[in-house]
Amino acid sequence: MAKIKKAWFCSNCGNESAKWLGRCPACGEWNTMVEELVSRDSSSGGVKGFSLVPGGSSKPEPLADITFREESRISLGNNELDRVLGGGLVEGSMILIGGEPGIGKSTLSLQIPLFTPNLITLYVSGEESAKQIKLRAQRLGGDDSRCLVLSETLLENIINRARETNPQLIIVDSIQTIYSEALESSPGSVSQVRECAAMLLRYAKETNTPVIIIGHITKEGSIAGPKVLEHIVDVVLQFEGDTRHSYRILRGIKNRFGSTAEIAIFEMLNSGLREVSNPSEMLIPMHGENLSGIAVGAMLDGTRPFLIEIQSLVSSAAYGMPQRSATGFDVRRMNMLLAVLEKRAGFKLSAKDVFLNMAGGLRVNDPACDLAVVAAILSSNFDLYISPRYCFAGEVGLSGEIRPVGQIERRIAEAEKLGFERIFISAYNTPQSLSKSRKKGGEGSITVVETPDIPSLVRMLFR
Repeated sequence: MAKIKKAWFCSNCGNESAKWLGRCPACGEWNTMVEELVSRDSSSGGVKGFSLVPGGSSKPEPLADITFREESRISLGNNELDRVLGGGLVEGSMILIGGEPGIGKSTLSLQIPLFTPNLITLYVSGEESAKQIKLRAQRLGGDDSRCLVLSETLLENIINRARETNPQLIIVDSIQTIYSEALESSPGSVSQVRECAAMLLRYAKETNTPVIIIGHITKEGSIAGPKVLEHIVDVVLQFEGDTRHSYRILRGIKNRFGSTAEIAIFEMLNSGLREVSNPSEMLIPMHGENLSGIAVGAMLDGTRPFLIEIQSLVSSAAYGMPQRSATGFDVRRMNMLLAVLEKRAGFKLSAKDVFLNMAGGLRVNDPACDLAVVAAILSSNFDLYISPRYCFAGEVGLSGEIRPVGQIERRIAEAEKLGFERIFISAYNTPQSLSKSRKKGGEGSITVVETPDIPSLVRMLFR
């Protein structure tokens, strides 16, 4: 009989300790140690019940003798997802997808085998029954002839079924529901998540089968379980977005086979997640009349440029204390921009309510949206509209100057492609970042307006 013992694990990094410690000696985090019951079989040296390598362990070999070939990519039938992965799924890789409840993780994981019928996929669900998965598959559509469904939470049974069916892709939803008989702790604990993920990774590397696992997140927004879970996988993707809106962003946090600067945008519909190939056209609603408090910003998320509508409302404070509210934008940065407008440009906004909203429910972190935020606030304050054919790209400094932003050519090209007539940028862009043809503004091209500071912007827009 295996010896049962108690151990303390760090919920952040998974470090094991024989006693409770206020600070984890491995990662340095405070108050992260949790107690769990652990049972280990010393004779097996790992999870008992099966052996992944029939012939024994692998042997070391010289690096010069290792043959290299370009890794073959497997297309998942989704252009947005393939681009975030770096061109497709790599054989033997392990992908972790995290996100809030209801954001679309299970929908995306089921759409992959339904719209990739050339792959034999083993879909393992520890949260839903086979009938529930079938009901959702009928709503999503697609071809389900080669999708094998397994409702199982025991790791040993999952590995055995995978060895019997030899699938080309394994999807596990979710890793927090899987447990191993070799450990006495409950599913979702630090030790269970760590060991189950390690064994799935070992199976993926030794059989050259890609594995996609779904992970829950904590209330702080990080993926639940030990931090080692994110270290051992090859790719970490995280769903972002407001569940009250239809748009979702799939962002690459880690990618060993591609760039982490790529994002994918989806729209949640009744029939599942739909790819948004041109998000700029969907994030800029066209109004039938000229409205104040609206400006368009040319932002860049990763390497993908797109334009977003920024809405602002400035009104007199009715309750004495002025309100400051921002949706999709950092409210502290908005307060900084309001202080710059009052100190450097002379606008009295301290006694007024200011509300800010990013269209589409997206969250904006690009400092290039500062100029569009300032323009929207000034437009609402003056109650004068800005032409819907104008857009903005610039960072606002504390002295009121408009600072240059990176990859300005890509932002200008995106605005020009959508038919914008004028784009306001910083006057301090280097000659290398802005071509001569852009500065001259030839016939049929967008006009680039170089703006040095906030007062100059006001004179250009509201004169």
